[in-house]
Amino acid sequence: MKLPPGPKTPFWLLGLQFESNPFDYLDAISQRYGDIVTIMSGSTPIVYISNPLGIKEVFTNTKEIIAKGALNEDFAFITGNQGVLQLDGLIHKNRRKLLMQAFHGARMQACGRGICELTEKMMNKQVIGKPFVAYPVIEDITFKVGIERVISLNEGERYNKIKDLFASLLKLDRQSLIVKIISKLFGEKDLGRWSPHGYLLHLRRELFQLLSTEVEERRQQADFSRTDILSDLILARDETGEALSNEEVRDLLISPIFASGDASGTGISWALYWIHRLKSVREKLLAELDNLGPNPDPMSIVALPYLSAVCNEVLRIYPTQLFTFPRLVESTVEIMGYELHPGTILIGNIYSTHQRKDLYPNPKEFQPERFLEKQFSPYEFLPFGGGSRVCIGANFALFEMKLILATILSGYELELVSKRPERPKFAGLICSPASGVKMVIRSRRQKAAEDMESAGETRTPTFLQGMN
Repeated sequence: MKLPPGPKTPFWLLGLQFESNPFDYLDAISQRYGDIVTIMSGSTPIVYISNPLGIKEVFTNTKEIIAKGALNEDFAFITGNQGVLQLDGLIHKNRRKLLMQAFHGARMQACGRGICELTEKMMNKQVIGKPFVAYPVIEDITFKVGIERVISLNEGERYNKIKDLFASLLKLDRQSLIVKIISKLFGEKDLGRWSPHGYLLHLRRELFQLLSTEVEERRQQADFSRTDILSDLILARDETGEALSNEEVRDLLISPIFASGDASGTGISWALYWIHRLKSVREKLLAELDNLGPNPDPMSIVALPYLSAVCNEVLRIYPTQLFTFPRLVESTVEIMGYELHPGTILIGNIYSTHQRKDLYPNPKEFQPERFLEKQFSPYEFLPFGGGSRVCIGANFALFEMKLILATILSGYELELVSKRPERPKFAGLICSPASGVKMVIRSRRQKAAEDMESAGETRTPTFLQGMN
């Protein structure tokens, strides 16, 4: 077997180089070795591909190349052993179908107005003229939307605890490299809540117990009028016609909440940064939004072409996940002219694909117009992964992203506090803004105030109407 070229540096050292500066590392690897690169993890070759034709070969070849759930076992600690990432075959296909019901069609549209109202409510809490960090504010909105969409909770003690536990788990995932090294020195042992891994175990137990209690209580209620994911799973039947166990239902709830809260929150925060860093982008976007008139229908917002292009460009330059979930070669296969043997792991390098100069001229520049001038294939633009492991909430993430951005931009005059470029910080699958995007509200937009007055309305948020 002749593997694609790649560095001979030890795997652990490559990991440190990557975590310290992921984008510079990936740029350097691509520049030196091209668009198919081998990294050795012990005796296991891991082949990273950023060539669209190569990615297509991987996604469409489901005979020799398998998207095995076992390859995602590192995520099981947080998502549970029966989360959608850990499943295979017919079981995986069945559970994905169940989960995706809530992220499409009329159900998704019904929550649009509630997302806009919640965003306005949260933004009104910010003090005009006082700097704030956008990322945690946006993440609070997206987690609230996610928890409501998944389990129909938006207030009360249990909701607050679940939201705080999700946020705490994410915070641990975003620890500095030094803290992660110290954690490794402690080992994967429970040394009590004051040790890194012990505290992580404590948070996990708390979250799993709260979700288990919610599942048990909801199953006893058997409310057929609810349209959230939890209700779908409780009433569902598996591929053999049997009801899902409470443990399986609990595990399936976790990934959609993380995806809705974390991925969307990150994308929106980066969008606020780029929109307010580039005056021309902001002016074009405001002109498009203002043309909709007062109190526009959410579906009219979602259909706006320049807003869509801005969101796509945000996800191109900093995709919500840098890599696709791994695939395993199960029988000898040829990819991009290389014969790969069983045991080889294949990973799509999303970031480097999005940085290809032949697809995206001047790739470091933020240019939404490129998405108005050309339609890219799902192997050229793939911010949510692809194939059988594409993110189940991809459509909802864009839907949510557009509505939250439109509400903020239409209602408030904001500006960045710092003129320095925002640096990305890699954590898990996500690259979030390192400083969180520090902003300040200068005033409410005059246009927004006039629209509300002419419409004769005083908005009182009715959170996520139509979602229960």
